[in-house]
Amino acid sequence: MKPTILIGIALIILGIVALAYQGITYTTREKIVDIGPLQATAEKEKTVPLPPLLGGLALAGGVVLVVVGSKKS
Repeated sequence: MKPTILIGIALIILGIVALAYQGITYTTREKIVDIGPLQATAEKEKTVPLPPLLGGLALAGGVVLVVVGSKKS
């Protein structure tokens, strides 16, 4: 396969995933108390939002790359 088509397929997949999940969530540990041998930590979830526009652009760009790559026979 041509590199243009492969990049287009990857962009289509990334666009669909971005539209489906709307963000990436991850967990961090933060120290709350640190007094000598006594330690307390808390797990906090943080989310990095992915705007739907980003997913749509990736999807549209992928479709364009696949079409252009298939016409350049």
